Amino acid sequence: MQADGMDGLEPEMPDFETICAHWGEDRTKYMGAVIPPIFQNSLFTYPSCEARSANWAEKQAYDYTRVANPTTDITEAKIAALEGGEKARCFGSGAAAVSAAIFSCVKGGDHVIAPQTVYGPTRQLLADYLKRFGVETTLVEGSDPQEWADALRPNTTLFYLESPSSMIFKQQDLAALAALAKAHGIATICDNSWATPYFQNPLKLGVDLVLHSATKYLGGHSDVVAGVVVGKKERMQKMVWEEGCLLGAVLDPFASWLLLRGLRTLPIRMERHQQNAKRLAIALSEHPAVAAVFYPGMPSDPQHELTCRQLRGTSGLFSIELKTPGKDAIYRFVNALHYFGIGCSWGGFESLATAAAYPASTFGRPGDEYVWFVRLHIGLESADDLWDDLEQALAQVPGAGK
Repeated sequence: MQADGMDGLEPEMPDFETICAHWGEDRTKYMGAVIPPIFQNSLFTYPSCEARSANWAEKQAYDYTRVANPTTDITEAKIAALEGGEKARCFGSGAAAVSAAIFSCVKGGDHVIAPQTVYGPTRQLLADYLKRFGVETTLVEGSDPQEWADALRPNTTLFYLESPSSMIFKQQDLAALAALAKAHGIATICDNSWATPYFQNPLKLGVDLVLHSATKYLGGHSDVVAGVVVGKKERMQKMVWEEGCLLGAVLDPFASWLLLRGLRTLPIRMERHQQNAKRLAIALSEHPAVAAVFYPGMPSDPQHELTCRQLRGTSGLFSIELKTPGKDAIYRFVNALHYFGIGCSWGGFESLATAAAYPASTFGRPGDEYVWFVRLHIGLESADDLWDDLEQALAQVPGAGK
């Protein structure tokens, strides 16, 4: 089951902010409660054996929370509407959503194409784990659709997209790749965690499935681990019963309720993340200690035209490279920050920094060495305070300002 519409009204599609506040809810069912209750239960009972048998035949009532739950249904209805999809399925983590989406599109002997800078665990799943089931993956730089066309094989069944991709935020042309895939009968999945449905809707560009690590911006408070996949009803219903119910990575009702709470403030949070991030990214690009800023929101970004065509805005996550190379300089900078926590996740209210290294080839540079850089998540704090913090930390880097 899945909730539709709002407050008993017909399900006409309102604006984004109104969907976040009202879609999928019916206060008449909850004694007028402004916040829907948490159905924190594992199962649902019936007045008779006949009633339960009828439910299994018609799928018209709740039976077991691994299949569906009223609290989770509201959350799924909102996210499906925000992404312009027909149905959503929530999972117990972003990784579970990634796995379910991919498993729904491949079988033994198939071939997948994905960008080199895809999220690390997703890359491990595609390039390493799936080998044991006879699924092969080709990794491409990804920004040129011709690369994907050149990598096609007769057994290619999936384009896995992540735009912008992890760490250095390269984009793929979603509309062009969706059209290429459809011409060859290939499924498409896009991880939309960075942009959120507020700034990008891959389904409207022709992609088959869109997914999120809802732990990130959709939740927004760093207190829930969740994932979600959205698509057309027929495809998603099959996923509910197979990758959803059989693999069992269900989202707990309380986690669904927390995610529902986060969605209510998604638009205003994303505006503030973008506002702070753009200001700081531009300031960092002008700082003498910074060699490069990797952020689609920069006017100087090499994919600026695609950004304008594909994104309605940019979020709060970007990376910087320092002019002083190497791990020691990066560690010195990150360790000197006060308002930025050192952590692996992002998308919450707080600012975060993490040090990382990628092969030089990832940046289009020759050689076998690694490039050290810092990924920054810009939170909802005062931009002035964050800039003061970044400036004092940059001053700690050997050779800063030279």
